[in-house]
Parts: sequence; structure tokens; C-alpha cells
Amino acid sequence: MPTYSYVCKGCSHAFDIQQSFSDKPLEKCEKCGGELRKQFGNLGVTFKGSGFYRTDSAGSSSSGD
Repeated sequence: MPTYSYVCKGCSHAFDIQQSFSDKPLEKCEKCGGELRKQFGNLGVTFKGSGFYRTDSAGSSSSGD
């Protein structure tokens, strides 16, 4: 199950929770009853392991030799 980060707009209480994809997002802060919003971090792409070709990240130069 994925872990989601929430922060309260009222009291700035922040927490992480595991939720299924089918679960509805949380809406109320457990501490003050304020409105919650999901936090999204930087989503980068990392290629690890075999299965990638050297030319996958090659520049725009053509191999005319």
C-alpha cells in the first residue's frame, strides 16, 4: 500500500498514512478538525538495473560513421 503525506491547513500538523488506492483521501485533521491537504514530494525518475541501452540517453547527434 502506498504511503501518503498530509498537512493540516489550520494547525500545520503533518503526518504520513498508508492508504489503499481505493480509499478516499482524508479531509479533517485529527488534532484540530481543520482541512487537510496531501503533500507531494519531488518525483524524479531513476533508472536502475539492466535493461537500458546506452543510446537511451544519447544526445541529438547522429551516428553517420
